Amino acid sequence: MPVDPSAVKTWANLVTVARVLIAPIMFLLIPEKPGGSWVAFGLWFVLCSTDGIDGFLARRHGATTVGAFLDPLADKVLVLGAMFFLVNSHVFWIVPIIIIAARELAISLYRTFVGAKGVSVPASKVAKFKTVAQQLSVGFAIAPLTAIDAKWLWNGLLWISVVLALISGCQYMWRARRPRAVANAL
Repeated sequence: MPVDPSAVKTWANLVTVARVLIAPIMFLLIPEKPGGSWVAFGLWFVLCSTDGIDGFLARRHGATTVGAFLDPLADKVLVLGAMFFLVNSHVFWIVPIIIIAARELAISLYRTFVGAKGVSVPASKVAKFKTVAQQLSVGFAIAPLTAIDAKWLWNGLLWISVVLALISGCQYMWRARRPRAVANAL
């Protein structure tokens, strides 16, 4: 049964809101020292998996305006929150996290600005790959099997996500300029 795009109470939105509300619990489960935690990893896995579930529900029943706003917000809260907790635990270096956070802030402001004008900015494929790389990086950094012995793995994924964040950010800005350039040429 399709939902009204202006609906607020939908199954997809419920899953998304639950992700945001449960995320702080997961952050608190991240150990204060490098080494990982199975409990934190398990909850991280569930929270990342529910990102696909809310997307499936939205595609099946219809996306909503609220969901289009909340889903990327939930991704940002989850990923950036975990990354900053890992910086606090001396697992992640602050520089790549600042780059990622600055990109996320810039694109969120851009989406809000054009959204107020009725323009939707869906996530690009590169941005989706960036989110997966970020989720994997955090996951491997908190999984006890890879937290210490495979630092190269999660650190490599972190830097891949930085590169993808910069590429996708440039893509959004390039696409934002194109309509104006065409309009100015006419």
